[in-house]
Amino acid sequence: MTDTSGPSGTEEPNVPDKPEQPTQPEQPTQPETPVQPQPPIPPEPPRPDPRFAAPDQWTQAPPPAYPAPPQNRQWHPHGLGKPGVIPLRPLNVGDILDGAITTIRRFPLLILGVSALVAVVHYGLQLLAGSLFASDLSRLSTTPARTTEELQRQLSQLVGPLLTTVLVSLVITLLTQTFLSGFLTVVGGKAVLGKPVTFRDAMTELKSRFLPLLGMTVLFTLAVAIATLLCIIPGVPVYVFLSLAGPALILERGRVGQAFTRSRLLVTGSFWRVLGVLLLALLIGTVIQAVFGFVFGGGTTLVTQLFNPGEPVTLSVFDQVLQGVGTVIGETIVTPFMALVTVLLYIDQRMRKEGMDIELARAAGVVPPQSW
Repeated sequence: MTDTSGPSGTEEPNVPDKPEQPTQPEQPTQPETPVQPQPPIPPEPPRPDPRFAAPDQWTQAPPPAYPAPPQNRQWHPHGLGKPGVIPLRPLNVGDILDGAITTIRRFPLLILGVSALVAVVHYGLQLLAGSLFASDLSRLSTTPARTTEELQRQLSQLVGPLLTTVLVSLVITLLTQTFLSGFLTVVGGKAVLGKPVTFRDAMTELKSRFLPLLGMTVLFTLAVAIATLLCIIPGVPVYVFLSLAGPALILERGRVGQAFTRSRLLVTGSFWRVLGVLLLALLIGTVIQAVFGFVFGGGTTLVTQLFNPGEPVTLSVFDQVLQGVGTVIGETIVTPFMALVTVLLYIDQRMRKEGMDIELARAAGVVPPQSW
């Protein structure tokens, strides 16, 4: 029999094989770059107090957080604020005079006490130097000259003591006035920021600047004296253009030559204004000195002349003591006033020309205005 049965089981249909996907070439592995250690960020150096920094150092500081003021804006009466004795804006004459008086009233014991001590020392040393010359003069007057040769000899003997007295008086004045002006400049700078200041603080800041300030005072005096001897008028511009060198030397901590240059640049363009403020302060100081001189000394002379006209005025020891008291009181008030006016005039010129009001506001911790 023929086997008619089919193959056992079901036969798989002929399905074509799927084409093999082309294999991607293996990418070479990139070597890992080692992480370079970052150098440590150096700490930011402490910024100096802008009140004691020169303008070229301010350019390295970050820009201020204050918005730029529009052109020709009207100044607020207090400007960027009034942390101390003056508003932080360009000052008028009244602001400068009021600021000087307010500084004296805010630190009366420090300013008037130190000024009185310096005035007493100054007057006492001047009196001592004058008494030495007076003793030489009285000794020569006891032996009157009989001939012209003797008179010439006596006059030549007076030249040495006279020059010595003048030189000693000049040295005493330079030392005392230089110390007091530098001391008051430090106090005035602190008063503008509204910061407290003690005698020790002021002396610490002045100690390293006293010798440069003394050298600058000598050069300033010689320059004004030489210009005045040549002609009176050239002495005035020299005095005005160099009048702000003292505050510039103390507050900017520069050198003597830089202080003279800074003063000249600050006064340039404002010569007549600076001259007017200085003359007004000098006039006020002269009036104060004259009042105290008349009350404590001139009154006695005037009364003597009224009741005994024509008689020579001889001052007793008590009268001389009264004159000394009047001189000391006058110097105690006038010298700080003049020095503080000069400091505030210097700060005013910097606010006008260099925008120092912004730096002072930042140093005083004044919050910047949101709008002008």
